[in-house]
Amino acid sequence: MAKRQPRKTGGGCKRSLCPIANVLDLVGDKWTLLIVRDLLFIGKRRYQELADSPEHIPTNILADRLKRLEKEDLVAKAPYQTNPVRYAYSLTPKGADLKPVLLAMVTWSGKHVPGARKPPAKFLKGM
Repeated sequence: MAKRQPRKTGGGCKRSLCPIANVLDLVGDKWTLLIVRDLLFIGKRRYQELADSPEHIPTNILADRLKRLEKEDLVAKAPYQTNPVRYAYSLTPKGADLKPVLLAMVTWSGKHVPGARKPPAKFLKGM
């Protein structure tokens, strides 16, 4: 019996055909969903705002993750200043579709992670 091959996408070859593995390939590292969180729920838009998050993401990793998110069409950037050029970031519709995933993580954490902070009510409105 022939072994199934991982699918190839614009971003390269995925490690498997599993939908969970595919999502993890896009957003499953330590930082990416925190960037999505800040854009989606906290309203951060600029690089420095994202860098100032309480988790202290290193700036080289932030720059890399923003590039990857943009490449995967989860984030769009647009200049807000020309000299020097600086960008504001926003979620695309594809990126905003991660909202129920993050809300499910909040719910799970509240149920199973002792001491996890309860998010503000406005954060939970979409639940």
